[in-house]
Amino acid sequence: MSPINITAVLVAALACFIIGFLMHGPLFGKLWMRLADVHPTGKEKFSDMYGQMFWNYVANVVTAFVMAGIFWLVFSSPYMGEMSAYRGAICGFWLWLGFIVTSTSMEVIWMKRSFKYWLFEVVSSLLGMLAMGAIIAGW
Repeated sequence: MSPINITAVLVAALACFIIGFLMHGPLFGKLWMRLADVHPTGKEKFSDMYGQMFWNYVANVVTAFVMAGIFWLVFSSPYMGEMSAYRGAICGFWLWLGFIVTSTSMEVIWMKRSFKYWLFEVVSSLLGMLAMGAIIAGW
């Protein structure tokens, strides 16, 4: 039997997906479009995005599954204590800082992407990683 809770992984991936949807849509969609230099034509349909949404969710599932595997290893250590939502969020923060912030910063450093746009995206990913960490460790 796997030590990874697949239900928690799927729910964590869904939570991350919802956070991304809210950040890029109802809450801050206009800001995101301005920062990303997106100009809607008015002809966009929600149904045209189903494929992208599916692959976005799949990517979130992979991230959540890897995070759960890392948690299994990390929380096996006698120095970490028991898993909790709080400790999961803290681990999610460190994974975000060590991997997402550093790897995506190359877009600003080398590809001359907008710093403000990058900052928006890393804050969005931070919220997703905190939620995934809390859900996986707290489940």
